[in-house]
Amino acid sequence: MADSPVFQLTFLRHGESVGNVENRFQGQSDFPLSETGRAQARMLGERWRAEGLTFDTIISSPLSRTRETAEIVAAVLGNFPIENDPLWMERDNGKRSGLTWDEVQVQFPDPEFVTPFDSVGETGEGDWALYLRGGQALHKILQRPPARYLVVTHGAILNMTLYAILGIAPQPNFQGPRFRLENTAFCQFRYYPQAHRWRVDVIGDRSHWKNSNQ
Repeated sequence: MADSPVFQLTFLRHGESVGNVENRFQGQSDFPLSETGRAQARMLGERWRAEGLTFDTIISSPLSRTRETAEIVAAVLGNFPIENDPLWMERDNGKRSGLTWDEVQVQFPDPEFVTPFDSVGETGEGDWALYLRGGQALHKILQRPPARYLVVTHGAILNMTLYAILGIAPQPNFQGPRFRLENTAFCQFRYYPQAHRWRVDVIGDRSHWKNSNQ
């Protein structure tokens, strides 16, 4: 395995956004980073620089909270070029998009029973649709040459991508495991294509926060 081709994949959730601060269902609504979010991204970039971590390619959701996170990290590490890929955008929340939690509970609450195939917010992506998109986004990377990839994305799509990697199917009523990925938390995996073997290195690391007030 030591000499086999390997994909080194790092998945990063964006820094705190204005929508996070306002407790909104952001979805594909485009909220920028807050000042705290910018500080989180800088802390992570400085940590990775100190650890000597580098990447061959950075791929980002085109939404501003992810794109800005990617730009801050890339600038600290050495101004790597960034590719935008809409497959890594957050869940389409349908009519919930941009609303606050309280507004959603009044206008578009979940029904008593939800299957993975039901739409979210009447017109958005349910878990199965999001799972398929996460798998498609992952497949697109694995069609490239083995290399070190950083993907800057969002919490819900990243959860479904982890499902695809770990062989977990979406469940009714949003049951099953949920990976709690805080702002600028990251996950790291290695994939050995000649053996179709995944190695889980990290899920949800945010230890760059430990010396801050975040």
